[in-house]
Amino acid sequence: MARWNTIARGAALVAVGALALAACSSSDDAEPSSSGSAGASDSPAASGDGLLIGSLLPITGSLAYLGPPEIAGVDLAIEEINAAGGVMGTPVTVEHTDSSDADNPTIASTSVSKLIGDGAAAIVGAASSTVSLNVVDTIAKASTVMISPANTSTALSGYSPFYFRVAPPDTVQGNVLGNLIVNDGHKKIGVLVFNEDYGTSLRDVISETVTAEGAEIVYGNAGQEFDPKASNFSSDVQAVLAAEPDSIVIIAFDQTKQIIPELVSAGWTDMSAVYMTDGNTADYSADFDAGVLEGAQGTIPGAFPDDAFKERLNSVAPAPLDSFAYGPESYDATILVALAAEKGQGTDGITVQENLAAVSGATGGADCTTYAECLAMVQAGDEINYKTVAGSGPINEQNDPSSAFIGIYEYQNDNTIVWQSAQEGQA
Repeated sequence: MARWNTIARGAALVAVGALALAACSSSDDAEPSSSGSAGASDSPAASGDGLLIGSLLPITGSLAYLGPPEIAGVDLAIEEINAAGGVMGTPVTVEHTDSSDADNPTIASTSVSKLIGDGAAAIVGAASSTVSLNVVDTIAKASTVMISPANTSTALSGYSPFYFRVAPPDTVQGNVLGNLIVNDGHKKIGVLVFNEDYGTSLRDVISETVTAEGAEIVYGNAGQEFDPKASNFSSDVQAVLAAEPDSIVIIAFDQTKQIIPELVSAGWTDMSAVYMTDGNTADYSADFDAGVLEGAQGTIPGAFPDDAFKERLNSVAPAPLDSFAYGPESYDATILVALAAEKGQGTDGITVQENLAAVSGATGGADCTTYAECLAMVQAGDEINYKTVAGSGPINEQNDPSSAFIGIYEYQNDNTIVWQSAQEGQA
């Protein structure tokens, strides 16, 4: 059972999260790009030295709205790493590639092949657990580190010595969401969940949590999932409503934009009894009429970024960010990779893998909060505990964060979300 501490920000509530698909729709965006002080087209494969970090993040597909903040997180970290002297005195280079989503597996496979061929020591990504499961074996076989800012599937805990993540597994988010639902007084819970690993893994944890509290899943159990490729959800909505739930959990991605209107037209009016997860807790102001989602709640892993960090992310983003989801985690993952390379004095994947947990604080050490501060301590031979922006704890023996925050958000009349509070739990 997870242990929780609750924090609240009071009046400092800020709307976050947007389905910014339009920002990722151009054909040019689908092409891999590089940045960093070493030059836009340079890489260690060409120059013979320096650390190359790749990213495998969603530029296209159903999770493309997560791409801008995640890519900005990586770019901000690279900028600050190089401003502090890089790794072993040499600038770090980043190469961005597209992960797309589980419906387009060849895109991620092609991207991984390119990054491995170019000599990346570590790959930040993917956002989708299913995408990561499709490529993690190839990455590990190449002795390249994979560190995800957003994967939550329990299937990835301890999967490979070369796989790490800074987002908590579903055991944390599912527990928080399940407790939120029962604490709101609900006993009969319907779940609309797609049949892919992210969805079923999270559903299982929610089910275990609510059952332990005396509630039940009346629809959405094993065998009652919907096809992720479906485009019509009328029968699924009718099936969940036939079970007479007092609350509904929607675990989906872009399908949510079709599911919500189906619920409304089928007569569901109590949006305060609708709950969502990190895959679909986003800004729907451009998709639904005012008030459609008012009162619904959702969860997103990670501590809420403060205004100063959001400004730093925006300083490297090509356009103002509407969502900051997993931007802090992407930043933290990149900082950890660079610190691991510096600690081990090597720019290869094996060196990063051997030192990554240590710089996260797994072996103790003094706290540090910036790359420059941590770098000076590592160069002095000290053990460190990098305090992540996202609030995740040291890497544990499963290569998961040992603790993490889950943010709770509520929908306003304009169908945007406002942060309410966060719970910290141990994985």
